[in-house]
Amino acid sequence: MTHSFVVHVPDAELEAEPLDPEQIVSGTPEVTGKVLWESADGKQVRGIWQITPGVVTDTEADELFVVVSGSATIEFEGGPTLTVNPGDMAVLREGDRTTWTVHETLRKVYSINL
Repeated sequence: MTHSFVVHVPDAELEAEPLDPEQIVSGTPEVTGKVLWESADGKQVRGIWQITPGVVTDTEADELFVVVSGSATIEFEGGPTLTVNPGDMAVLREGDRTTWTVHETLRKVYSINL
């Protein structure tokens, strides 16, 4: 059984999560993160994720996240363009194809359903 916990997100130490070079459109963005909780069946994951400035592409999971610091513009293939800043909550749909333009190092907390 998992115990309840608290994490001070702005100061949490994160680990390197190398990007696939094919995802990088421009710049030299670096990703770090930390899984804080995962369901026993591995279908739900909660954690912290951070990316430094640059432009990357991604195919999204079913995710809800809240931006803690930084900012980015997220362009959806065939859909809207969203700008996220500290305090913003966003929902991504599984299969969304996105291009992230990270303006300043972005740190978010997330909950993903796989």
